[in-house]
Amino acid sequence: MTISDAVYAAIGVGALAAAVLPRLVFRRPLSMPMVFLAAGTAVALLPLPLPVVDPMGQRLWVEHATEVCVIISLMGAGLALNRPFGLRRWAGPWRLLGLAMPLTIAATTLLAITLLGWPPAAALLVAAVLAPTDPVLAAEVRVGEPADSEEDDDEVRFSLTAEAGLNDGLAFPFVLAAIALAAVAGGGWSAGWIGPWVLGDLLAKTAIGVLTGLATGRLLGWMFFRARPSAVRLSEHLEGFVALGATFLAYGIAELAHGYGFLAVFVTACSIRAAERTHGYHKVLHEFTEQIERLLTAFLLFLLGTYLANGGLSSLSWPAAFLGLLLILAVRPITAWISQARLPIGPRERIVTSAFGIRGIGSLFYLSYALGQTDAFAALGDQMWSLVAFTVLISVVVHGTAAAPTIIRLDRLRGRTNQPP
Repeated sequence: MTISDAVYAAIGVGALAAAVLPRLVFRRPLSMPMVFLAAGTAVALLPLPLPVVDPMGQRLWVEHATEVCVIISLMGAGLALNRPFGLRRWAGPWRLLGLAMPLTIAATTLLAITLLGWPPAAALLVAAVLAPTDPVLAAEVRVGEPADSEEDDDEVRFSLTAEAGLNDGLAFPFVLAAIALAAVAGGGWSAGWIGPWVLGDLLAKTAIGVLTGLATGRLLGWMFFRARPSAVRLSEHLEGFVALGATFLAYGIAELAHGYGFLAVFVTACSIRAAERTHGYHKVLHEFTEQIERLLTAFLLFLLGTYLANGGLSSLSWPAAFLGLLLILAVRPITAWISQARLPIGPRERIVTSAFGIRGIGSLFYLSYALGQTDAFAALGDQMWSLVAFTVLISVVVHGTAAAPTIIRLDRLRGRTNQPP
C-alpha cells in the first residue's frame, strides 16, 4: 500500500461523511466542521508518514484553495437570500457592515497593540484578517435554500448570511490598508497612505466589484431565464454546474478589472436571483454550490486539524490566545449589539445575531494573501497563523456547539409568541 492509495480511500470516506454528517448532526450541539476538524487532528496524531501542512511554506497553495472555497460559498449565499435588495429591507446587514465590522477591526487592532506589543500595521492586519464572518461553519444560523417568499428569511439568519456575503469582500480594503501602512511606516505610524488608500483600495475597487457583479448578474439572469434560443436559456436544462461558471466568471472579470472579486461574486448571485426570483432553477444552482462548498470546507478544516496537531499552536502566546477569546466572546458581540440599536427586532434576535460572528475560511485566505504581498510581516508570520488558527478553532467549537440549541430555542419562542419578543 502506498500513501496515494490511502489518500484515495480517505477522500472517499471524507466525501461520504460530508454527505451524511450534516443530516446526522442537524439540530444537535455538534456541527460538520467540528467533526472534520477533530478528524484531522486525530489522523495527524497517528504514527503514519503523513505530509505536514505548512501554511508559511505552502502559502500559495493555501491561498488559492481557501480562495476557491470562499467564492463558491459567496455564490451559494447570494442565491439563497429570498429578500429583495433594499436599504430598509437590508437594514440589519448594513448596520453590521457599516458599524460592527469597523468597530471590531478598531478594537482588535488596539488589543493586538496593547496585549501583543505588535506594530500598528501588523495589529491592523490581524484585525482585518479576523473581521470576516462565516455562517458556513454553523448551518443553523444561515439561510437554508431559495424559497418563493421573502418571508422565509427570518431576521437572524438573513442578517448573518447577508453580512457574511458582503464582509468577505469589504474586509479586503482593511487588509490592503495594513499592507500600505507597513510599506510607508514599517513598524511605526504614518498617515501618508490614507489618501491613496481611500480613493483606490476603498472606493474604486469596491465600486468596480459591485458594478462588475451587477453587470455580470444581469447578463447571466437574461441568459438563464429570457434568452430566446432554448439552448442558451439554461434554466430549462437544470444544469447545476453552471453556478461554477457564473462564480468564476464574475470573480475573474472583477479581478482583471482590479476590483474586489468577492464582492462581484456575491452581487452577481443576488442579481441572478432578482432576475426571476421564484424560479426553481435557483434551487438547482444553490444545491450544487452547497455540495461543492461542503466538500471544500470539510477538506480545508481537516487540513487545519492536521496543522493544529503538528504544532500549529506552538507560536501562540497566552496574550494572543486571550485576544482570540476576547474577539469571539466580547468584541464581536458588543460591537454587533451596538450596531443594531433601534432596529425593529426583538432583544432575543439581537443577542443571537450579535453572538454568532463566526470566523472561518475567509480569515485563512486573507492571512495567506497578505503574507504573500509583502515581507513586512514575515517575522510575525508564525505567530499570526497560530492566532488566526486558534481563533477559528474556538469559533468552530463554540459556535458549532451553541448554534443548534440556540436557534431551536429561538424558533420555539417565536412560534409561541408569533411576534418578535
